Amino acid sequence: MTDLAERRGVETEVYEPAADSRLLAEAAAADLDAPERVLDVGTGTGYVAARVREATGARVVGTDLNPHACRRARENGVEAVRCDLLAAVSGPFDAVTCNPPYLPDIPGDAGGTDGAREDWLSVALSGGESGRAVVERFLDDVGRVLAEGGAGFLLVSTLTGVDEVAAYAGERGFHAVALADANFPGETLTALKLVR
Repeated sequence: MTDLAERRGVETEVYEPAADSRLLAEAAAADLDAPERVLDVGTGTGYVAARVREATGARVVGTDLNPHACRRARENGVEAVRCDLLAAVSGPFDAVTCNPPYLPDIPGDAGGTDGAREDWLSVALSGGESGRAVVERFLDDVGRVLAEGGAGFLLVSTLTGVDEVAAYAGERGFHAVALADANFPGETLTALKLVR
């Protein structure tokens, strides 16, 4: 589950929903109360977006840098915009969900976030040296698109440093609350709710 080298063995161009996707989708869907507009950043196949839409009735839009992911999300009935994180969207959104690349790069691995874009699975998995490169970029910009009283929902791992992510979110004006955890060999996944 957590080893980037193992994940790279999967023959795909789009990250398939796994335990992390399910944890984030269920936590956000259970917490949201009648949102009108939701943004799913890094939508991939559109799994989280579709689950939140089904549970809440909200209009959900997804974004993804990967053109193959946008196509798959659309095939799954999710409106998808191709862009890097939140670059092409403006709010306000009642909620923003994000299951970002959170795995720290493997030393000597050339497929990280700055690597070749031909390896889309690596782009979907690699969070840079600390695992927080994409998480921090998301936290830097998410406040711009959230409605007053809106919330962010972010999936993180102990490999990324949950406390470090919560502290960084705090520096950006957010209070991070753990909604759900799931334990796996070598890591614990946490769905965080971000509120201002």
